[in-house]
Amino acid sequence: MKKQSLNTDWRFLYGEPIDRRWREIDESQWRTVDLPHDWSIEMDRDPDAPSGASNGFFPMGRGYYRKAIEVPEEWRGKKVFVEFEGVYMNAEVKLNENYLGRHPYGYTSFVFDLTPYLRYGEKNELRVKVDNAGQMNSRWYSGSGIYRPVWLLVAEPVHVAHWGVSVTTPEVGEDSAVVQIRSRVMNETGEAREVTVRARIFDPDGAAAGEAESTLTLEAGSEREFDQVVQVSAPRLWSIETPVLYQAEVEVSVGGETVDNAATTFGIRTISVSAETGFLLNGKPVKMKGGCVHHDNGVLGAASYRRSEERKVELHKASGYNTIRCAHNPPSPAFLDACDRLGMLVIDEAFDCWREGKNPFDYHVAFDDWWQRDIESMVLRDRNHPSVVVWSIGNEVMERDGRSGGEQIARALADYTRKLDPTRPVTAAICGVWDQHRTWEDTDVVFKALDIGGYNYQWQMYEPDHERHPERVMFGTESFPLEALENWQQVEKHSYVIGDFVWTSLDYLGESGIGRQDNDGKADFLGEFPWHQANCGDIDLCGFKRPQSYYRDKIWGVGEKLSIFVHHPVPEGKTPAISRWGWPDVSACWNWAGHEGKTFKVDVYSACDAVELFLNGESLGVKPTTRAEKLTASFEVPYQPGELRAVGFIGGEKAAEAVLATTGAPEAVRLTPDHSVIPAEHGSLCYVTVEVVDADGCMVPDAANMIYFTVKGEGEIAAVGSSDPTNTEPYRGNRHSVYRGRCLVVVKSNGKAGEIRLRAQGDQLDAAEIVIRAA
Repeated sequence: MKKQSLNTDWRFLYGEPIDRRWREIDESQWRTVDLPHDWSIEMDRDPDAPSGASNGFFPMGRGYYRKAIEVPEEWRGKKVFVEFEGVYMNAEVKLNENYLGRHPYGYTSFVFDLTPYLRYGEKNELRVKVDNAGQMNSRWYSGSGIYRPVWLLVAEPVHVAHWGVSVTTPEVGEDSAVVQIRSRVMNETGEAREVTVRARIFDPDGAAAGEAESTLTLEAGSEREFDQVVQVSAPRLWSIETPVLYQAEVEVSVGGETVDNAATTFGIRTISVSAETGFLLNGKPVKMKGGCVHHDNGVLGAASYRRSEERKVELHKASGYNTIRCAHNPPSPAFLDACDRLGMLVIDEAFDCWREGKNPFDYHVAFDDWWQRDIESMVLRDRNHPSVVVWSIGNEVMERDGRSGGEQIARALADYTRKLDPTRPVTAAICGVWDQHRTWEDTDVVFKALDIGGYNYQWQMYEPDHERHPERVMFGTESFPLEALENWQQVEKHSYVIGDFVWTSLDYLGESGIGRQDNDGKADFLGEFPWHQANCGDIDLCGFKRPQSYYRDKIWGVGEKLSIFVHHPVPEGKTPAISRWGWPDVSACWNWAGHEGKTFKVDVYSACDAVELFLNGESLGVKPTTRAEKLTASFEVPYQPGELRAVGFIGGEKAAEAVLATTGAPEAVRLTPDHSVIPAEHGSLCYVTVEVVDADGCMVPDAANMIYFTVKGEGEIAAVGSSDPTNTEPYRGNRHSVYRGRCLVVVKSNGKAGEIRLRAQGDQLDAAEIVIRAA
């Protein structure tokens, strides 16, 4: 199939059109937008929004999209489809006046056949209604709209079916590998056709690595699966360290003429799991250093760009993660592409609920009618990604203890997933029971349908459950940041515990304040307005490492051996409380003017045996920092400006040093782009870190200045924002205040080659300017 983008020049209306049948379009109501598009992130947060704290107090509602499509006369006799990667939610699609269908689930990709209703040689109009008005329907920020890309697919009547190519590697050795390619080919003509399918494999350098050819007769209106095997010599294996990708190309011919092509990347690798050996990748044990990740892209909202998804993976790799759990829905294709390229393992998850819902309008209203189609969408779309190593059929479902047919539902979902892809294990994330009439042992009925048992916040049950079920493979599908060490010690100790996934590795919108410190002593669950970020990520909403990420570095043995953090002062008469998903309110700041002489608690996270802390050259003592002390030394330090210096010792010898110093006053703005050159393509992004610095170029960690941005050239500002979880400033516009010294601006290419000049200035600060080149 030929694939072309449909991501520019849509007309959009928020609310209801005056003429609900769209017979008379009042253009004054509609505006032009490009995809991906999330209308909720554009709107002011509202404490009375029906979506509430779960969705970050963002408005939702209904929206309508229109897109004119040129359909040339030469397409007559061909098959034409439209593919939506993701629409949140309840999409209804029309072509001209013809109803194509609906798709309730907001996270799975779907396709409609446009062919029967096309008007050739003229413009056709694609119309999409998106209904996110039924609140509440999500436990986290969902966003609203056509938030992932849309594609037009054009094929001959004899063609490879959509998502019709499956590539597996059933036999892998040092000298050769067997690659099995199954291609589902459709004959949508009125006559039988003799069809030849040629499958070719190309190695990572683009050289031919093998091919196979088969010929079969397809009856009119039928489809057949071509099963072909190709031997690849001296295979280069895909792994976390060496994410080597091959390409399979399938060519379909009728009467000696090529009528269709399909291509997919894949990796040659093996996976296996058992309680005795754990998880093996290419025969080698791997412990999953995992994090849970929601679908949103921080300051961009739900809008999914190729670069935003790639950056997520880069941030995780840089912080030592090797596995991401997609919570709690299938991710964007671009995210999995990035995981393939960069070497990140993935748990691809289907649902947050089954037949019983957690909100009045969530997926449970569609589950019985749609689960099979949505499992197909996830598995058929994602099965060729080598990064995907586990399928998950659910998260904390109400039926986990057997109620409402939980055992039968789990078995049906797991069996169907294995039928579509027998090469990967199946899991589900199980938390403790919430009903006083149920026990943890009641969850066994769901666990027995799984290949790997997913444990949410239940690390204390690993050993007793192993006694009851010695064959069960386990991992911690969710864990609290404050229990990071305890969870990882279980992973290290037991072969049958194959990994741990913190909730969460990357912060997200919604579940407002779930990870907060509350100085009124009541950090029970969600926070009140203006809380709108979860505030529980190891990495914050802008992609900056938070204190718990530096602590995790010490557990995993990555990054610097020492990190110094200071507890923020608590107002007089207040009692701090930290939520179960939270972390103490600390920062790398020694700027506390006005608090001279006041005692501050200073924590040193350490991968050393012991730490000595100095204030302005004076020793404050030596403290052990072994695992018995949870890799942390705490000191009570009377504030005075200057320098905190920590020295770490291993075996009595100095092994590391870290410094935290008082900075000067805010002097200037500094801009640091993640790339100086970006592709001159629609939707290409550049992430620019904005810092307030002193005269010596040190970031001022208590700065809160408002920064104003201007862009000239071939680009625009896509988003601005900070990781302040209670800031009420919008994520759209040309200004934003820094939070603890920094914020983020995202610049987007307009698709043309040339310079993009970004300038940032703040009151009484020296301005900064950078040039990003789109080429």
